[in-house]
Amino acid sequence: MALNARNSIRPSFAMPFGAVLLASVAIGALPAPAMAQEGANNGDIIVTARRRNESLNNVPITMTALTGDQLAAKGFADITSLADEVPNVTLEPSRGTNSTLSAFIRGVGQQDPVSGFEQGVGIYLDDVYLNRPQAAVLDIYDVERVEVLRGPQGTLYGRNTIGGAIKYVTKKIDDKLHLGLRGTYGSYDQADGVATISSPITKDGLIRASGTLARLTRGGFGRNLTTGLSNYNKDIWAGRGTIEVHGDKIFARLTGDYTHDMSNPRGGHREIPGQYSGAPVLANVFDTQAGLNSPKQDVKAWGWSLFLEAKPTEALTLRSITAFRKDDSASPIDFDATASQDVDVPAYYRNKQWSQELQVLYSKGRFNGMAGFYYLYATALTQFGVNLFTNNAIVAGLQAYTDANIRTDTMAGFVNMSYDITDQISIEAGGRYTWDKRYAQILRQNYSGGGSSVFGGPGTPFGAASTNFLGSASYTKFTPRVSLNWRPDPNNTIYASFSQGFKGGGFDPRGVGVNAPAGVSQGQFLSFRPEKVDSYEIGLKTRLFDRKLALNLAAFRMDYKDVQIPGSVACTVGGLPSFCGVVSNAGKARMQGVEAEGRLKLGALSLNGSLGYIDAKYLQYITLIAGQPTDVAANRKVQNTPSWTGNASATYAIPVPSGSLDLSGGVSWKSTTYQFEIPNPYLDQPAYALFDASLVYRAPGGRWTLGVYGKNLADKRYKTSGYTYVSANATTGALNYTSAGNLIPTLGKEGVLTTYWGNPRQVFATATVNF
Repeated sequence: MALNARNSIRPSFAMPFGAVLLASVAIGALPAPAMAQEGANNGDIIVTARRRNESLNNVPITMTALTGDQLAAKGFADITSLADEVPNVTLEPSRGTNSTLSAFIRGVGQQDPVSGFEQGVGIYLDDVYLNRPQAAVLDIYDVERVEVLRGPQGTLYGRNTIGGAIKYVTKKIDDKLHLGLRGTYGSYDQADGVATISSPITKDGLIRASGTLARLTRGGFGRNLTTGLSNYNKDIWAGRGTIEVHGDKIFARLTGDYTHDMSNPRGGHREIPGQYSGAPVLANVFDTQAGLNSPKQDVKAWGWSLFLEAKPTEALTLRSITAFRKDDSASPIDFDATASQDVDVPAYYRNKQWSQELQVLYSKGRFNGMAGFYYLYATALTQFGVNLFTNNAIVAGLQAYTDANIRTDTMAGFVNMSYDITDQISIEAGGRYTWDKRYAQILRQNYSGGGSSVFGGPGTPFGAASTNFLGSASYTKFTPRVSLNWRPDPNNTIYASFSQGFKGGGFDPRGVGVNAPAGVSQGQFLSFRPEKVDSYEIGLKTRLFDRKLALNLAAFRMDYKDVQIPGSVACTVGGLPSFCGVVSNAGKARMQGVEAEGRLKLGALSLNGSLGYIDAKYLQYITLIAGQPTDVAANRKVQNTPSWTGNASATYAIPVPSGSLDLSGGVSWKSTTYQFEIPNPYLDQPAYALFDASLVYRAPGGRWTLGVYGKNLADKRYKTSGYTYVSANATTGALNYTSAGNLIPTLGKEGVLTTYWGNPRQVFATATVNF
């Protein structure tokens, strides 16, 4: 790693625009990903995990794919619902937000949404990587399929991701006029409407266009007793427009999308009484007393992408993917969830990215190969203040303000090749060289009298800046992948693979530079090292009993090094109460486990299920205790990674005179989930199960449908995330109490032990009409 001071963080658009021009002139156009077809291949789904159309059963990669019809049949609202279906996957809205995503696959992920930290799981919208987690809780509409790939990805995809990838693939336009309407009404005044129109523009179908408009609303599950606003509500406008060109040997697709989330701020539920105000623990976990409502919560995200593909010969395919994305979030996050101005955090997140990917694919005879180049330019500006106004006897209206602008420049070259040694045996090998450069401009400054002018305060600095850093760091890594695949017959695929994953290092924007030890620069103190993982996997995909039974099995082991553990703790800076970022490169972790997914068709009855087990543990976790490096691995857990995940469902096709009527029911479950590395009985979620059911009628030809859905029918209460700032033993994590039996606050006067909860029971009806 090289660390260098720079004078400023400057935009660098020349390369993306140049790449766009080069790709547009030299290549011509990339297609929308291939449609997921079920039935054409005896029930298998056609996927593009290896950048070519293949049956899910033939792909020697551990992955799950769900078509748009399957997602609709299950009543899934957004991509977080996938966690109920896919083993060893956790997807949740981040604490205190509605649309920021926390994603974990096989114990690898990223919970902290502030700039400076890369995601461990890649989210792709039509092959465009979303660099930041804000606005990544994608609502499910106009979707062709969703693919979930588990394990490191880098030899087939533009951006390297160390834990896995989730691909959201929208529908491709056909050559006929279509008009589709979907309406939903249900519990908590849920009222959704989606309208889609697509049509050929020219008589020969060469040019086609489509547009979708979505309005998604819901009342709150609870109330904010301080502001009077509904809590956990939904208020979203979204749209997408696409133009496609279908030539003889050329394809082009230009698409744009826009989302505006105006939902109320999501207030948390206190798990302990207010230590200063005496605020009670509310009976309804969806109610809150969070008083912060400035800035007004507002999330806007939009982007466009240009897909180009040309086939100069039958064997050769040239592709280009160019994209721009931008999102802006205003978020009032009330950590302590009381009316007191105590650990209130107003925040702005402003992100944008340019990306360019070029691919050359060659397929002839027994050989399939792909070579690619990827470039990403991205900026992430995070501004937030920690208000410590309540009973602050030192400074009135104290705010610890952070302004962090992190820029990422990354380039990579990657190649993946497979060769069929015989009709049954093939080998696959690939590699990737990644160059990441991170630029950071970080300011931490205390303000008195009400805080920074960014959030409407007087902007009166109190003392010198505790961090005032400008610098950069570079990270490079070669990561290979090899696999051996055996197909003894068309119904069986057996594979074994080894791959390496890599996630670049960065700078912690919450770190306090003046805390750097003597002889250590602010940049070195704020920076953290890259992560690395070695992943080993064997798998079997089989179809039995005349293909009535589909069964996918996988076993894996991951050796994880220099694990990045971001967090923050209460501290004292210049004699004032504050918080400090603490990022550990934890040392070593090991994840190993098994996964099974199955589908059985017995006449009118269909059975589906999955099961995942993961043994995830830290082997080394070094932290400073009393100034001395100490290994606390025995007392640490891997966050957001339950040991057991699974689901089981059944669908029965009820005979009716015309059309079809399906009755479905199912259950999903997770074992104990730890929200952070240090166990906390107030925040951690014990094992739980969720029960769902649906009844769906489809008219002949699919002209219209009517379905009734029930989600979480047992009305189970389960925690998804939380905040904690109370005293605990540094080694064991056990909470500390006063002699009177009260927990001891470490930041603010009230004590922060706040939780956020998954959706309660919901029942809704959905009707669709297609013309």
